[in-house]
Amino acid sequence: MPLRRTALAIVGAFAVLAGATAQAQSPRLATALERALAAPGVAASRTSALAVDLESGQVVYDVNAQRALAPASAEKLAVSFAALRVLGTGYRFRTEVAGDGELVGSVWRGDLYLVGFGDPTLAISDLEALARDVRAWGIRRVTGRIVGDETHFDAKRAAPGWKPRFLGQESAPLSALSVDEVELRGANESAAAAARVFRATLVRRGVAVRGDAVAGRQPAEVVPLAQDLSEPLAQIVRAMNRESDNFVSEMLLKELGASVARKGSTAAGAEVVLQVLAEAGVPTSGVRIVDGSGLSRLDRLTATCLVGILRAGASDPAIRDAFITSLAVAGISGTLERRLDRRPTRGRVIAKTGTTSQASALAGFVRRRYVFAILQNGSPVPYWSARAAQDRFVTLLARS
Repeated sequence: MPLRRTALAIVGAFAVLAGATAQAQSPRLATALERALAAPGVAASRTSALAVDLESGQVVYDVNAQRALAPASAEKLAVSFAALRVLGTGYRFRTEVAGDGELVGSVWRGDLYLVGFGDPTLAISDLEALARDVRAWGIRRVTGRIVGDETHFDAKRAAPGWKPRFLGQESAPLSALSVDEVELRGANESAAAAARVFRATLVRRGVAVRGDAVAGRQPAEVVPLAQDLSEPLAQIVRAMNRESDNFVSEMLLKELGASVARKGSTAAGAEVVLQVLAEAGVPTSGVRIVDGSGLSRLDRLTATCLVGILRAGASDPAIRDAFITSLAVAGISGTLERRLDRRPTRGRVIAKTGTTSQASALAGFVRRRYVFAILQNGSPVPYWSARAAQDRFVTLLARS
């Protein structure tokens, strides 16, 4: 497929990011980039931008590159980088079914527990697979309840700095047991709703259930009955970044907290991200990670940090392919499918976009030659004007 060939070519091109002797850059290019970035309604003092020649390491353009600004969804680059580094590209989320009781003939005497471990892609089809596995034990009747357990994560459904309307509109409630496309009756209903769907699925599969579906916590001693695994993390991150999925990025952040700090919270995950960035040599001065999606008004990143993340991700052989191919391709895929879709940018710019009422961002690579990051803030930021400036900026880089 053309997209696959494009992605592989990009990955190969970033195998070596530096090492050549620094070359002098034309001041004409810097001047042209400065003019391109000027946007009506966007103050220069609230713009942070950096472009670097990948081969030489020479800074091509720098304006307020170390100024901390709201990043919008460019925040997801930090989360995906940390998740791939810490959890690994092959990491799979799991969802389990366990029993508290005993199997007597074809009857499970006791409760069944549907236990979530933060899979952001859990779907009804996964519950159907779990129900088939339960039935494969020979179970035809359950005397107790179906209990949904979401305690792998904390009980906070949103992140600090979110507007109230974000919960439910921009992201589903953050729960370790959340099933895609299942209607909720409230923000704290994910586990009970998952249990209800699983109960109904068991019944359809020929397993009668006497008890109700509720939320709860599984006891320490249970009998494992079934397990479902997600797709590898590399695929999850690819879908997350290309489509800028807020819920997935928030779940990844909580999982980083659960896996490293043994606390499945947004705050714990944010601390892990900052630690991973620092250990990778990414500049973090002024950086503030508050959520995973960039929805929070409290998030702060710099163009210097974003360029550092991009270079670190592209230079790490363990995560390079997964990280680079998670970026949207200009004119071809994701949030750039209908943007920068003409020469010389189509297929030659790969980047992460970001848009909120106060921030517009674009960060990525141009023609295997440049790495760049642009952050623009406003109250509100003029969306079309800011995006047009970003497009002019990367188009100049593509032509140079």
